[in-house]
Amino acid sequence: MTDSVRLGRPRQTAAVGEAPRRPVRMLGWLSGTGIGAALVIMIGAAAVRQNWMYPDIPLHGAAPPWELSHVRASAELVTIALWAAAVLAAGGLVAGVTAARWGARGPIRLIFGAAVVAVLALTVTLPVGSTDALDYAAYGRIALLGHNPYVVTPIYLRVTDPVFGHSVPVAWQYMVSLYGPAAGIEQYLAAWLGGDSIARVTFWLKLWNAIGFGVVAVVLDRVLRMRPSARLRAHLLWTINPLLLWDLIASGHVDVLAAAAGVCGLLVAGRQPGSGAQTPPVWRAVAAGALIGLAADIKIDYLLFGLALAWALRRSLPALGAAACGAFAVLVPTYAWLGKPAFEALFARRDKTSEDSFWQWAHLNDWNYLVVLAVLVVAALAVLLLLRLPAGDPDRPAIRPAVAFSLAFLLVWPYQLPWYDAMILCVLVLFPATWLDWLVLARLTAATIANMPGDAGGTPSAVLHPFDVSMVHGLAPAILLAVTLITILVAVSGRWETVRLLDRDPRDQEAAARHPAGCRRAGLAGARLCGELPRRGGAGGHGGGGTGALAHQLAGGEPVGRRRPRRAGHDARRHRPRHQHPPALRPLRSERRVQARALLRAARRAEPGQDRVTGADGLVRLHECEVRAARR
Repeated sequence: MTDSVRLGRPRQTAAVGEAPRRPVRMLGWLSGTGIGAALVIMIGAAAVRQNWMYPDIPLHGAAPPWELSHVRASAELVTIALWAAAVLAAGGLVAGVTAARWGARGPIRLIFGAAVVAVLALTVTLPVGSTDALDYAAYGRIALLGHNPYVVTPIYLRVTDPVFGHSVPVAWQYMVSLYGPAAGIEQYLAAWLGGDSIARVTFWLKLWNAIGFGVVAVVLDRVLRMRPSARLRAHLLWTINPLLLWDLIASGHVDVLAAAAGVCGLLVAGRQPGSGAQTPPVWRAVAAGALIGLAADIKIDYLLFGLALAWALRRSLPALGAAACGAFAVLVPTYAWLGKPAFEALFARRDKTSEDSFWQWAHLNDWNYLVVLAVLVVAALAVLLLLRLPAGDPDRPAIRPAVAFSLAFLLVWPYQLPWYDAMILCVLVLFPATWLDWLVLARLTAATIANMPGDAGGTPSAVLHPFDVSMVHGLAPAILLAVTLITILVAVSGRWETVRLLDRDPRDQEAAARHPAGCRRAGLAGARLCGELPRRGGAGGHGGGGTGALAHQLAGGEPVGRRRPRRAGHDARRHRPRHQHPPALRPLRSERRVQARALLRAARRAEPGQDRVTGADGLVRLHECEVRAARR
């Protein structure tokens, strides 16, 4: 297996300075309208939670969480509104991601402001969309009372603590905690801060989830700050995604904390130019392993990120060993502290399938060997994706295997819920734009609608119950199965339709201004390819300007590297920007089998596209080799 696989026919956004040929502005308005309307509906539904969702949660005092107790809304109205909000959200996200693929950069500050308002509003309201937050509060209360949540079930609270136990969900009252020890510590702290009020306990749980969600948004923004279109795509799929906000923030699921620790662990390993030829320092490997170990200590599924990190570090045994030590330093003490019951809880759902899973059609629920079959299928699909996925950022080799492993797990594992998709979305935004964007959005939309409004027994409305049953057991499994089959077919064919976002680096704006779009060599000036091709130069390079600045220097006839003192009688006007052979191309000799004249002529003739960018990048690489050889 190798990380270097062929790409499908790539497409890219319009060149900088070129008039947009597609209605990007209209797509932006459609995206904003759909996403905004969906968020308003979801916040409104959360504010009147007691009218349509059970069990009831008593509120105490003026501290959050809050609700609009004087507003009345029927269960039918709220359910239909939430279904409509999910459809609006999906439409808005499709329009926004399409605009980002066509070159839009988006109002990032407005997106951040709207996301902050939405996250705060959903945090200070009662948990909706699922009763899992109440289960978390129950496990925290059990630990606060001095019992082991991996041994004692929530029914204990219903018997011994009527005030707190009145709001414990009946569906899971006989189930021990299924989460890792780190999640148990978080639940214990929330129970300690919340006291006897289950509402306040859930508020603290949601507050930490909101902080984790914000950390991921800020980290992604900083990582992609030089790539405006990719930055917009990341914020649409994560920061302002109404479906994700509903499944993670409004519902209060702990998956967001695991995703935050996992993606930070993959990124803290640092950039590794040359696809692993340069390994990260030992302290970075230890930190990456510790963060991914923390993610797995919250939810064991995130061990897949550990496999991705191990795959990226497989060529360096010291770095691999350091990362493993960091992970074990987190996982081993916590599981040893809580004992054998914590380990046995990992296999509690080994023979279960979720209600909207297509595995239900095979009637394999409660089959003893279901977990064996599922592991084999996940492994086969992971190998296929690892071989056939398009090449990602070669400087971050852990992202591509993380996408492959998490996608394989989410597509075919029998027990899946919509908030599990945080695992794939937090790394997909760092991956090139492909068919996966639409497939993951389709999966997330179908699973979220099937789970709405969030009661364990389905919709509380008898009128909508038949439609809810058909959605959960018919339409949603069909969509999930279709997404899985399409992913397999696309992987086998290799036609991922990769979109390469050609963004302008801020450092090249001044250089681009000196070369207008009509210039014959303007396509080579200031262009920075963001995505699949390696980015040379930068802080560690010889020019300090990256590939875009080097390409501009090549096209403008300026020497690259250390400037030598000019000899006497040198005339600077002798070499002009449009000369056929600028001085920077002198190292490209015929014995190196490089036809510089033909390469530049083909780049000039090409429209703003892959040929022009590839030509400039190839010249930069060759010249960098010459500069390094001259230095030696």
